[in-house]
Amino acid sequence: MSIKEPTAAPDAAPRGVEANGVNVIDESERKGSPRQLFWPWFAANVSVLGIGYGAYLLFFGVSFWQAVVVGVLGIVVSFLFCGLIALAGKRGNAPTMTLGRAAFGVNGNKVPSVISWVLTVGWETALTSLAVLATATVFERLGFGGGVVTKVVALLVVAALVVFGGILGFDFLMRLQKWITIAGGVLTVVYIALTAHRIDFGAVSALPPAALPAVIGGFVFMMTGFGLGWVNAAADYSRYLPRSASSRGVVWWTTFGAAVAPVILLVFGLLLAGSSKSVFTAIAADPIGALAKLVPTWFLIPFAVVAILGLVGGSVMNIYSSGFSLLNAGIRIPRYAAASVDGVVMIAGTVYVAFFATAFVVPFQGFLITLGVPIAAWAGIFLADLQLRRKDYATAELFDRRGRYGNVQWVTIGLIALGTAIGWGLVTNTYADWLGWQGYFFGDAKSAFRTTWSGANLGVLAALAIGYLGTLLFMGPVIRQQEGAVFLDRDVA
Repeated sequence: MSIKEPTAAPDAAPRGVEANGVNVIDESERKGSPRQLFWPWFAANVSVLGIGYGAYLLFFGVSFWQAVVVGVLGIVVSFLFCGLIALAGKRGNAPTMTLGRAAFGVNGNKVPSVISWVLTVGWETALTSLAVLATATVFERLGFGGGVVTKVVALLVVAALVVFGGILGFDFLMRLQKWITIAGGVLTVVYIALTAHRIDFGAVSALPPAALPAVIGGFVFMMTGFGLGWVNAAADYSRYLPRSASSRGVVWWTTFGAAVAPVILLVFGLLLAGSSKSVFTAIAADPIGALAKLVPTWFLIPFAVVAILGLVGGSVMNIYSSGFSLLNAGIRIPRYAAASVDGVVMIAGTVYVAFFATAFVVPFQGFLITLGVPIAAWAGIFLADLQLRRKDYATAELFDRRGRYGNVQWVTIGLIALGTAIGWGLVTNTYADWLGWQGYFFGDAKSAFRTTWSGANLGVLAALAIGYLGTLLFMGPVIRQQEGAVFLDRDVA
């Protein structure tokens, strides 16, 4: 008998739970329009944590206008990467990390899938931890106590919502994100109106400018904090679109939906943090707690709602996508089970951050820069691979190591390894002692290169360039051969 190689099929799932996992979405299930991408991306990025980035960015010593330029550029450019990668979802109707098999090989793709899983689980842990801490802060200000019991209850409620959303899957997530967008958007506007009087334009305009290395460092930090944290999930939400959907619409609604709220929140955060040293210091140490102290008591409950909803919006998208990364790493369980596994890891991480860690910003910044390097290399490879492809993916062969995409593409595996090795040598993580080994290309502590450029985090840009240019240079002939191949039925006894 002659049959085609089997492709991944939807899992059997309980009623109301999305069955589709790493498989290609059947044509009968493809639906919607690019405009619908606005809701999940806006909801995932409307978090008041965006205001906190104003203080984080001023840590680089930049002036207000320098911070506005590099902040806006970092947000928009990095989310444009997400918009472009979302095109792959429409062209292949499969999750981002499944489509990555075309670039890395069917089994070679397990390497970036592991990196992607660590990144998404890290993000969902950070956002859930902040939601728990925000709840404790609000209850403390209301006089109900913000101790262990409050944190435990908050953790149970927030984790249940996040994990529940991840398990139910796409349709539930899209509905949830629409309501989070509306509620979060309205309440954020109210928050800005209530705290705008604290802005001191004189103090903000007096912030001195910084040299070029600090400006570049701020730009890279914004990229890793925003779009580069989402690139590995960008196609997960466009994969249900029909192939006939507008490509420009996919790019625009993903980029615009993701970037518009962070841009507004960042600029407002810069104005707040730049107006007062005490506010700057407080936001940097405890972003949610500091922001809660700026509003009247009567607005604390609505503030908690907007803070928690925004953080949940990002966390639920991360746990949904982290499940795909876990499955593409080789774990053979249903998608909803993968979301459950990730939920357990997320809860364990949140317990540590909320109950034992002495600071949030220090481990968070170290996490962003460290994983920002390999994910930047991956993004460069994926973007160049997508640019080189003139045809849609041969989706059946994404699941066949003997097919046109091969078992392992050693060139791209080598590029991600090279980009990471060089990138880690060109970043420094003074935020955490255990990351002190990074920055090994800067020389000793007294070298001029280290003194001038160690804060620029050039390694992220280097990794992005190595992945992108290396793929353009070396993978063109391979992709042409892939697209010209004919997949033949194989005889199976």
